[in-house]
Amino acid sequence: MTLAPLKIVLTAAGCPGAAALIRMLRTNGERDVTIVGTDVRAEAAGRLLCDGFETVPPGASSEYVGVLASVVERERPDVLFVQSSAEVGPVSRARAVFERLGTRALVASPAAIDLCNDKAAMHAALARRPVPQPETLEPGDLDEFVAACERLGYPDRPVCFKPPVSKGSRGFRILRPDVDRAGIVLHERPNSVVMTLDEAVAAFRDLIPFPRLLVMEFVEAPEYTVDALAAGGELLLYQTKTREAIDTGLAMSFRTVDRPDLVASARETCRALGLDWFVNLQFKGDKLLEVNPRVSTFVYQEDFILPYLGIKYALGELEGQDLAAAQARVRTSRRTLRYHEQLFWDER
Repeated sequence: MTLAPLKIVLTAAGCPGAAALIRMLRTNGERDVTIVGTDVRAEAAGRLLCDGFETVPPGASSEYVGVLASVVERERPDVLFVQSSAEVGPVSRARAVFERLGTRALVASPAAIDLCNDKAAMHAALARRPVPQPETLEPGDLDEFVAACERLGYPDRPVCFKPPVSKGSRGFRILRPDVDRAGIVLHERPNSVVMTLDEAVAAFRDLIPFPRLLVMEFVEAPEYTVDALAAGGELLLYQTKTREAIDTGLAMSFRTVDRPDLVASARETCRALGLDWFVNLQFKGDKLLEVNPRVSTFVYQEDFILPYLGIKYALGELEGQDLAAAQARVRTSRRTLRYHEQLFWDER
């Protein structure tokens, strides 16, 4: 079956998952897809992979929405597909702007995005739901920080902390008393996240005001992700995968698995936070660590391309029975290996 051509404006076209996403959207087997990419970097990979490309300001810039809207107004895409955490909030708050231009912006509501982006607020919103979470404390000063670490088991057990609002692993540290500082210097890359409580206290002693931090139980267990499509807080489609071989904060290997307990937690989380469209829920063991209201790195199948299915749902091309049939096609034998590729071009 051949469907009408589809046009997409894709943000963050140079992010780690963009190349595979662009390729899989095009190889959908049903229709021609035109992709116009945007990115803050002029030399983002999307410049060479997409059918068109435009640089935009950072998502936090006051100029971002206006510049992106001018791209949408010129290109008239069917959907605006947002990949970056820094951009989902601004696009969500300006969704009416893009809808007036005839484009569906596939982002959750501002309230849902704000809950996801503030991990303290997210954990609080889920506190009465049947969603296992690490024990978490939010200290108000340095003394409370030390007391929180001790309450969670330091020095007998490792403890971790991070800012409740941050991107990726920025600000994340693991506290343990047996840090081999010489071994770290001699044998590890200069990006270790391990430190002692005394080192953390020394770092924070003179900070006024004390930084907002979450002190958390350190969970030693395999990492999993549920990648989902949601609508009105209801889980429509999902795929559960491992996260393996972490390199510079990015998982480099994935394996699809059958974990109905994690899917149940994801379903409760989407309902509690009122999520829509693409959601990435990260777990350690069975405990929910964070929720990203955007796409992530998918484990694609030729007959289960979750971003494409989400776009079809947005366009009214999929109904309940279609979603059920698509979900039944997910295979738990699927593996993904992320690797580095190179692109070449001549400057003009």
